[in-house]
Amino acid sequence: MRFNSKIAVLLRDDLLTWQRLNVTAFLVSGLGTAVPELVGLPYRDGGDVEYLPMFRQPVMVFEAGKELLTAAHARGLGRVDMAVFTSDLFATAHDAANRDAVRAVATADLDLVGIAVHGPRNAVDKIVKGARMHP
Repeated sequence: MRFNSKIAVLLRDDLLTWQRLNVTAFLVSGLGTAVPELVGLPYRDGGDVEYLPMFRQPVMVFEAGKELLTAAHARGLGRVDMAVFTSDLFATAHDAANRDAVRAVATADLDLVGIAVHGPRNAVDKIVKGARMHP
């Protein structure tokens, strides 16, 4: 099935494995709340046990260096739904502290380690242009 929109996560290529997984999980959680139509219906197994719904379409995960990540962020501003994760968030302990850490830094000065974007396929492709698929 081909979707009109695309979900992409772009991670900085110098992150440790646990950081990549943590950042990805945090970033995509924002998209599901901001764009409810991305989330499908609950799952149910053969024993009639119900599970939480998930995205209705694939999530593409990319990696890039710091400069390309910063450029992708700039290309996406105002064009698509976006979540950000900065290096400062590795030192915070709760949601309010996360928001405070992001708020304390000017847009152009954010030390981004990841972004998640959702929007029209062609717009997302332009935003992540130059990034490589995560191995």
